[in-house]
Order: sequence, then C-alpha cells, then structure tokens
Amino acid sequence: MWATWPEVLENYAIHFKTNEPMPNDLLQKVLDARKFNQGFKTVEYLAASLLDQAWHQISIDETPNLNDFITFESNALMSAGIKLNTIPPRYRTTYFSHIMGGYSAGYYSYIWSEVLDADTVEWFKENGGLKMENGDHFRETLLSKGGSKDAMNLFMDFRGQKPDIKHLLNRRGLN
Repeated sequence: MWATWPEVLENYAIHFKTNEPMPNDLLQKVLDARKFNQGFKTVEYLAASLLDQAWHQISIDETPNLNDFITFESNALMSAGIKLNTIPPRYRTTYFSHIMGGYSAGYYSYIWSEVLDADTVEWFKENGGLKMENGDHFRETLLSKGGSKDAMNLFMDFRGQKPDIKHLLNRRGLN
C-alpha cells in the first residue's frame, strides 16, 4: 500500500553493501514499470471474473454440455464486450479451479480489494499522508472493526464516501 512512498522507501530501498539509497532514476523506472501492460492485465482479469459470474448465474438446465464450453465462454464474454480471441481470460473453464472450488462467484473480490486499497491510499494523500492521526483514524474506523458491521458501511465510516474506481485506474495508468 505504501511501499513506494518516499518516507517508507527510504527505510528499506538501500544498497545491501553501501547503504546508499536507491538512485532516483532507478526508482522512477521501478515506479513506471508498475503501469506496464496494465490494460491487458486488467481486461484479462476482468474476463475471468465475468466468466466466473456467468457460470454462477445459469440454471442447471442452462449448463452447456462438454462440447460447448468454449461457446459458453465466448458468449459470456461477448455479452460484456470482450472478444475471446483478442484478450482471453486468465483462466478458462476447464482449469479455473477458483470458480468451482469454493469462491462461488467471488473471483472479482481480488480486483475489488485493489479498488478499496487505491481509494484508501487516496484518502491518506488527501489528508496529509502517513501521520499518526491518519493511522489512528484508519485503525479506529476500519481495521479494528472486523466483521462487526457491513463492510461497505465500515469503509464509508473510514473514507466518508463509497470507494471510487478512478483511483485504481489512475494507479494502473488507465485514466
């Protein structure tokens, strides 16, 4: 979450022999590399999430036979505007163990957690960064509450608003 913030980075991004800090030009390359290929990566991930949702929204009677899995996948993705041949999902039905192994339409939760993370980081930026009072607010309104309240309500208690995907899109360079 904060690993690349200057005040955090200076505590660990040092040369193992000389203890010199990471040069700024190298740091910038590392930071820039985080945005490489994010469009493809995001669509690939969302395609898998959409496929997961498609499987969990059909009835037993709508389940395709063994020879029609590819058609089912293609139709499910096309209905969301994704062409299977252009950017295939990260996982295909025949080896996508998440969707049949207990996640039950929850594969999207990975990217949802990234939305929450990016929005949380934005709150810290808007409120002066890594300060004791910000950490206290984060802990008191969100982290310490566990499952005592609906997760969205807890987030809104912390942030003061619903999460906004624009912060994740900005982080990925997709704005």
